[in-house]
Amino acid sequence: MTDQPSLSFFARFWLAFVCFWRIWIYPEFARAVLPVRVAHDEGKALPGATPAELPAPKPPEPPPALPPEREHASALQLLSMLQREGRLVDFLQEDVAAFPDEDVGAAARIVHEGCRKVMRQYLTLEPVLPQSEGDRVNVPVGFDAQRIRLTGNVAGQPPYTGALKHHGWATTAVKFPSTSPALDPRVLAPAEVELS
Repeated sequence: MTDQPSLSFFARFWLAFVCFWRIWIYPEFARAVLPVRVAHDEGKALPGATPAELPAPKPPEPPPALPPEREHASALQLLSMLQREGRLVDFLQEDVAAFPDEDVGAAARIVHEGCRKVMRQYLTLEPVLPQSEGDRVNVPVGFDAQRIRLTGNVAGQPPYTGALKHHGWATTAVKFPSTSPALDPRVLAPAEVELS
């Protein structure tokens, strides 16, 4: 039995109320209270212990790193959709140097149509700059270097004026379906076997 004075019901109620909110708001207070609760549950009371005397809890283990195919699942999923609709992987894996231009052009038309369908279905794109290519544009002081890349004779400090060579693209919305953990994202297209 400890020499601590006994607390009345209302004193314990007030202490519980104050501790409840402090545990929610102050993580360091919660860490200090946790060993006392664990020791009490195990029947080892810590009389008169103050938060500074309590042992620090072990930091939680970091979650295991995702394998590369899971970390990049969304990129692989996009590549899989481009293969499914436009046969993009097939086209890029083919050595087209040996084919006549007419055949390459016909294949490119099919790939373009399928890939464009995927882009329009799952991504909303807009030009970075609204002007037409060839128009004169002003690049202000403090411009975003991720959105505007300067080429040609870049000297001095902004503002700059130049000809727009490409209006750029920015994604404003992404509508990919969620990736099922049961599927292997490395399989971009399954092998097809026709049975007779």
